[in-house]
Amino acid sequence: MKKLPVIKNIKQIGQSRLFTIEQLDLEFSNGEQAVFERIKANAGKAVMVAAITAQNEILLVKEYAAGTENYELQLPKGIVEPGEQSEQAANRELAEETGYAASILQKIQTLRVSPGYFDHQTDLVLATELYEHQLDTGDEPEELEVVKYPLAEIDSLLQREDFSESRSIAGVLLVLRQLG
Repeated sequence: MKKLPVIKNIKQIGQSRLFTIEQLDLEFSNGEQAVFERIKANAGKAVMVAAITAQNEILLVKEYAAGTENYELQLPKGIVEPGEQSEQAANRELAEETGYAASILQKIQTLRVSPGYFDHQTDLVLATELYEHQLDTGDEPEELEVVKYPLAEIDSLLQREDFSESRSIAGVLLVLRQLG
C-alpha cells in the first residue's frame, strides 16, 4: 500500500455558509510536492432515502437545484442532525419531503461525491413498510413534488434528463441490487 502524502500546510482560501475551501501543500513519498484544493462541508453527514411503497414504487422528489438552475428528480435527502442516527434522519427527511415514514429502515452504503475534492458522506438508507406521516417541510423553501416511480420502469427513469444527480442514480441501482 502506498504511503499517504504528508500535509505540509493547510490554508483556508474561501468560505461560504455551506462550504470551506482549503489549499493543501503536499509532499509525496517520492519527494514530489504538489498543491491540492479541497472543499469541506460545514455541516455533518447527509442521508439519502430510497423509500419503496407496497406497490413496488420508489418515492422521488422534484426539487430546485441551483447548480443546474432547473428542477431535478431525486431521492429525498438531507443532513443528519446532531444526536441523530442515519436511520432516524432518513425517517425525518422522508416525512418532511414526502409525507411518508417507514417502519423498516436499513443503511445500505455510504456514498461520496468527488472524493478527490470533497470529503462529504451520504448514507443511503432503504425505507420499507411505509405509512403516511407528514412533518413540516423542514428547510425546504417550497413544497416538493412527490413522484412515485414504478421499480419495473427504472430503465426509463435512468434515461430522464431531470434524473441526473449521481447519488440518486447510484442509490437507485444499489437498492435494486439489495432488493434482488
